[in-house]
Amino acid sequence: MIRDTFFSRLKAENACLITLHASRGSVPREKGAWMAVFSQGAVGTVGGGQLELQALAEARRRLAGEPGEPGEPLLRYALGPALGQCCGGEVQLCFELVAAADMAALRRRLTATYVPVALFGGGHVGHALVRVLASLPLQVSWIDSRDEIFPVDLPANVGCEFSDPVQAAVGSLASGSRVLIMSFSHAEDLDIVAACLLRQRLQADLPYVGLIGSRTKWATFRRRLEAQGFTPQELAHVTCPIGVAGISGKQPEVIAVAVAAQILQTLPG
Repeated sequence: MIRDTFFSRLKAENACLITLHASRGSVPREKGAWMAVFSQGAVGTVGGGQLELQALAEARRRLAGEPGEPGEPLLRYALGPALGQCCGGEVQLCFELVAAADMAALRRRLTATYVPVALFGGGHVGHALVRVLASLPLQVSWIDSRDEIFPVDLPANVGCEFSDPVQAAVGSLASGSRVLIMSFSHAEDLDIVAACLLRQRLQADLPYVGLIGSRTKWATFRRRLEAQGFTPQELAHVTCPIGVAGISGKQPEVIAVAVAAQILQTLPG
């Protein structure tokens, strides 16, 4: 993962961290995008092309400590007239020299830009989905009632939680979590969905609740949830089946890509 690579290298050598501070018009990356430049090589990207070439040169000048003023922390780049890029907008890039001593603060700062995702279930699809989500700007809470199913080595943006009963974990989810439900048991799935709907009724802070399964499974769940007092409007908040339309493969890896794509559709532009 890019963030892990950055911190691993930062332990041994200083870097210049470039962050996209602000933008106007059409630009290749979003606010908060970053790139860490080392004396040899770089990690991440702020958009490629001439913009990135000039940013790399500026970062290496600052790293080398060349004579003269170090420069303002924020530099403006007009992509069309100045760099000849077709995007045509403009960006402000922030340049800052960082070292191993800054790692704790950087971890907090870079993690804060990650959207929380709660994944209930450690089956084949759950394992495949974690591998996909780990490469995205997401902070994943992986939850199951079976503690032994979690792998030992996990990416920095994936945390595991044993919860029995599993639905008890819903109350402590980060606000704004996208929830994916795919436990080993339909009974557990139903309990998790009900807990999510109760939280949504009280707090309205779970933008996406997705349940793996067929339309037949959801029809059965709907009847049971209606019997528990949930309204049609509340039940409409649940997405089932999950995954972007048009992908028919049933392999766990294929399902994982389709579901991850749907999660990305819920993120702010």
